[in-house]
Amino acid sequence: MTAKQTIESGKAILGIEFGSTRIKAVLIDEENNPIAQGSHEWENQLVDGLWTYSIEAIWYGLQDCYADLRSNVLKQYDCEIETLAAIGFSAMMHGYMAFNEKHEILVPFRTWRNTNTGKAAAELSSLFNYNIPLRWSISHLYQCILDNEEHVSDIKFLTTLAGYVHWQVTGQFVLGVGDASGMIPVDPNTKTYDAEMVRKFDELIAPKGFGWKLLDILPKSLNAGENAGFLTPEGAKRLDVSGHLKPGIPLCPPEGDAGTGMVATNAVKQRTGNVSAGTSSFSMIVLEKELSKPYEMIDMVTTPDGSLVAMVHCNNCTSDLNAWVNLFKEYQQLLGIPVDMNEVYGKLYNNALNGDPDCGGLIAYNYISGEPVTGLAEGRPLFVRSANDKFTLANFMRANLYASVGVLKIGNDILFKEEQVKVDRITGHGGLFKTKGVGQRILAAAINSPISVMETAGEGGAWGIALLAAYVVNNSRGLSLADYLDEVVFAGNAGEEIAPTAEDVAGFNRYIETYKAGLPIEQAAVQCKK
Repeated sequence: MTAKQTIESGKAILGIEFGSTRIKAVLIDEENNPIAQGSHEWENQLVDGLWTYSIEAIWYGLQDCYADLRSNVLKQYDCEIETLAAIGFSAMMHGYMAFNEKHEILVPFRTWRNTNTGKAAAELSSLFNYNIPLRWSISHLYQCILDNEEHVSDIKFLTTLAGYVHWQVTGQFVLGVGDASGMIPVDPNTKTYDAEMVRKFDELIAPKGFGWKLLDILPKSLNAGENAGFLTPEGAKRLDVSGHLKPGIPLCPPEGDAGTGMVATNAVKQRTGNVSAGTSSFSMIVLEKELSKPYEMIDMVTTPDGSLVAMVHCNNCTSDLNAWVNLFKEYQQLLGIPVDMNEVYGKLYNNALNGDPDCGGLIAYNYISGEPVTGLAEGRPLFVRSANDKFTLANFMRANLYASVGVLKIGNDILFKEEQVKVDRITGHGGLFKTKGVGQRILAAAINSPISVMETAGEGGAWGIALLAAYVVNNSRGLSLADYLDEVVFAGNAGEEIAPTAEDVAGFNRYIETYKAGLPIEQAAVQCKK
C-alpha cells in the first residue's frame, strides 16, 4: 500500500506523546514506518511554587497537535483521517493527578519536576526498603498527607498524565505497567503493584481515616499487547475537533516516556539497555534479576512488558557543553566567518578525540541545575584546571564531553562493578550522538560497553507508543514484545556499534577519579555564589 492508501483504508496507527516542551504525533504504516507527523509546543508553569500544566493546556495541546497532523496529512496525501487501526498515548512519567468522583482535578497537575516531596520519599524508601524517587506518584500522595492537604480525603482517582488522557477518551481507568511502576513499585512476577508495599502504605495512613485504600484509587496495570479499550464518541470529538475521526478505534495501554524510549531503541529484552543524552540524560538497563540492595541514585521501573529496569537519571547533560560551543560560534562571527553550527559541532567534537584519554588533567562540572546522583541540590557550571595540566582545545572539549556523561558513569559503575550486571547491547539516542561517532565513543569509554546508534532512534517516544499500539493489533504470530521488536520492527537492524578501547576506558577512569575528588569545589561554588 502507498501511504495514502494506508490512511484511507484505516490501516494507519497513531502514537501521541506529551513531552515536557512538545506534544508530538506520529502516524505509521503497516510496516511501522512514520508517514506523517504533527506537533504542539508548550511549557510548564510555576504556580504557587509548583511546576504544572493546566487541564486546559493539556486538551488544547492535544487538539492542536492532532490538528497539525491532520493538516499535514491533507497537504501530503490529499486525504482525510477518518479512522485508524489503533492509537496509543504516552507522556512524561510520574507526577500527581488526583480527581474526585466527578472526574474534577482536585489540585493542579504536579509534574515530575517538583522536588517538594523529599520527606515523603525518604520515609517511604525506609518503609519499603526500596528507593522511592521524589517524582513518583506515591511520593506526591504521601507528601500531601504529611502536609494535611484537605483534598486527599476526596480522592477517587489517582493517575499520570498518559493515564488521564487515555481515561478521558476511552472511559478505561488503566495504565501500562511501565508507567504504573512509577506510581508505586511493581512486582515483576505479577506485573502489577507490589502487594506488600501497598499493604504497608495502607497501614501507614490508616490512622488518617480516609474513605479509600491505595488500590481503590490507582489505575489497573496492563501489560504491553493487552487491549486497553476503544475510542468513545466523546473521546473522538475531544481528539479531533473537526469531527472526521470515528469512534471505536482500539487503544494500547498508556505508557510513560521511559517505556516508549526503550521500545524506540529496541531495548526491552533482558541484558539490553539504552541511554538518552540531551538536555538531561538517563540510562535504562533491563535486568535479569533484582539488585542486591536499594541505591538512592538508581530508580527501579519496568519495561512495558514488565521486566525490571535499573534507571540512572541525571539532571544535566549537554546544556553547558552547548554553551561553550556557542562561545566558539560568537568568536567565528567576530571574525566575519559564516557560521554553520553542524560544522562547528563537528570540528570541535572530532578534535576532542585528538585529546589525551584523561583530558590532560582538565575537569568540567556541567551542573546547570542540581544533581541528585552526586548529592548537589543546586548547580554551578565550573571548569577546573591546575597550572600543570595540558590546556589544549582538544583536551578542553574532551573534558566537557566527558562531563556530559560523567554522572551517568558514576551511577552505572554501581550496576556494572558492584552488582555485576551483564549487558549484551546498549543503544544511544539524543543530541549528544548527532555528531557521528564522537558521543558514541565517549559513552563507550565511560561505561566500558559497546554503544549502538540507530537512525530510527531519532523518531522518539511518539513512534515508540505507535509501535506499542501496533503490537496490540498486528501481532498475529503471538510474539513477545522483545521478539516482535527484533523480528518485525527492527528486522535485525542493530545500528552502528562502537566498542570502547582499553586506552579510552583507562583515561576516563582516571578522569572520573579526579572528578569525584574535586566535587567539594562544586559544593563550595554552590555555597559561595547564591
